[in-house]
Amino acid sequence: MRKVPYIKKTGQWLLALILGVSLVSCSTAPPQDVSNICEIFKEHRSWYKAAAATRDKWGVPIAIPMSFMYQESSFRHNAKPPMRYFLGIIPYGRASSARGYSQAKTPTWDDYVKDTGRRFANRGNFADAMDFIGWYIDKTHQVNKIAKTDAYNLYLNYHEGWGGYRRGTHRNKAWLISTARRVDDRAKMYSSQLPACEKQLQRGWFMRLILG
Repeated sequence: MRKVPYIKKTGQWLLALILGVSLVSCSTAPPQDVSNICEIFKEHRSWYKAAAATRDKWGVPIAIPMSFMYQESSFRHNAKPPMRYFLGIIPYGRASSARGYSQAKTPTWDDYVKDTGRRFANRGNFADAMDFIGWYIDKTHQVNKIAKTDAYNLYLNYHEGWGGYRRGTHRNKAWLISTARRVDDRAKMYSSQLPACEKQLQRGWFMRLILG
């Protein structure tokens, strides 16, 4: 009986250690060179696998969700909207509930989880965020008939929502139009770069060991 407190403390310490290691392992630093999709995937090999899975599942070209993700979070797993301040000094919350790689807002993320059944998906996980963007693009194609290769209009839907896009809420937002064009330009750039390295990225670890 005297050993129970010690066992309890040891168990709590081990749980804390496991959680700490899990959090660290889930934290991935943004790529050093975000201007080249080959360099991004060479630095984070698992990201290519996740992006390819999204392409195969949702029929979305790899370059488009990658371009979205760069624009939304600069590939930061813990990205959040800036804090708002009353009178410039008193914090009173963030501008929205957007979180993670995809900057998905909580209501939209909840819709995704409900629709896909992925209850344990996390906005701070790259593969989950990539799957979310693929899902959103697929829904955009169904709802507003936007081609899955049209990064410009897909991004306007992503930012304004399907109803907002239909109402044309983006038309009087010059900054958003400019941003959507940058997203489209980056998607085209990533798309042109990917063929140079995709065969190498598709190799398993053993073939990479032999062939590089």
